Amino acid sequence: MIEDTETIDEFLDRHAGDVEEAVRKAAAAEVMPRFRRLAAHEVDQKAGPHDLVTDADRLAEQYLTEVLGALLPGSVVVGEEAVHANPASYEALQGDTPVWIVDPVDGTRQFVHGDPGFCMLVALARSGVLLASWTYAPARDQLATAIRGRGAFLDGERLRAGAPDPGRDLRVATSHPDYTTEEQKRGLLGLWTDGVAPRPCGSAGLEYLAVARGESDAVAFSWEAAWDHAAGLLLVEEAGGAHLTLTGEPFSIKGGNTLPFTAARDAATARRVRGLLAGEA
Repeated sequence: MIEDTETIDEFLDRHAGDVEEAVRKAAAAEVMPRFRRLAAHEVDQKAGPHDLVTDADRLAEQYLTEVLGALLPGSVVVGEEAVHANPASYEALQGDTPVWIVDPVDGTRQFVHGDPGFCMLVALARSGVLLASWTYAPARDQLATAIRGRGAFLDGERLRAGAPDPGRDLRVATSHPDYTTEEQKRGLLGLWTDGVAPRPCGSAGLEYLAVARGESDAVAFSWEAAWDHAAGLLLVEEAGGAHLTLTGEPFSIKGGNTLPFTAARDAATARRVRGLLAGEA
């Protein structure tokens, strides 16, 4: 619980471990017991056959909403499933109240199909600034964390994204075609060129982690839902990477971004990918 005179930094000093514990407990209580054991009635569609939600999503988000709100009184939670039920709740990102941004199961399709390539995402932001993030892949028991100005870590080891090897094709994960409109697909066409090896993304959170680890060179996405991007963007930043929208500005979790946008291992790669997306290269 934050004290009246306590800053967010001081809160994180005291409670970053409590957030980690909450994410792990949510996974243990609501997510992993259903992994590869989902019954048909525990899976629903939202916008279409590729947009799935499960009882694990709903119950893990409820758990995290209660625990995170209690840890930081006066904060609000913007969760994917709560926003689906009440779109107006997304507007909390515009204010100066501390906001927890939660995706209880990022990569729900993978989760439903028994693929371990899913994760749980939590980020803390205030006034549009990302302050801390937690990316937990429970089926792999991997936890990546970042606190602004303090670096990014995977299971306690410092992450450094580095730079792509000269002369090698850039490895870029892009918005999956199952989730993109024809207009969005056209916006990504600049990546289909010599020197780039694009591929459809899996879980966005795990794609950001791959960039922060230097296993992938960049991502290029055509949507801006904060719960998909907040945790990963801070992770990439703190690992030494950068992110740019089509206009050359950093991505804003408040919205209004010119899409598509990219996050990359270093600033030079971010500029190169942005230029390709803008048709400048």
